[in-house]
Amino acid sequence: MAQAALGAAGLHFDELNKLRVLDPEVAQQTAQLREECRAFLDKIVEFQKIVGSLIELVDQLAKAAESEKMKAIGARNLLKSIAKQREAQEQQLQALIAEKKMQLERYRIEYETLCKIEADQNEFIDQFIFQK
Repeated sequence: MAQAALGAAGLHFDELNKLRVLDPEVAQQTAQLREECRAFLDKIVEFQKIVGSLIELVDQLAKAAESEKMKAIGARNLLKSIAKQREAQEQQLQALIAEKKMQLERYRIEYETLCKIEADQNEFIDQFIFQK
């Protein structure tokens, strides 16, 4: 009866017979809720760690992909410049070939001219010798 009167006043006794303002059942539910909240917070912290490590891993993969992309772009540009260098070198060699062909033609004409002059001089010498 005393407990009922105290209960009506909002006062209760706990399992250690201490006077409490909260109902023991409400206090137990509050403690249980507190433990569930702590467990939830622990899980949230663990989740944040996992997500943080996942984000870090994704960032590393993104950096590696970007690095490989830059290497590929560099290799492509290098190949393009090598192709342009080869084209320029081919044009230089074609020009050199044309120059050498012209020089060969000049030398051939000069050789024919010298052969003709030699023949003329030999003929002159032969005529000079026979006239004496």
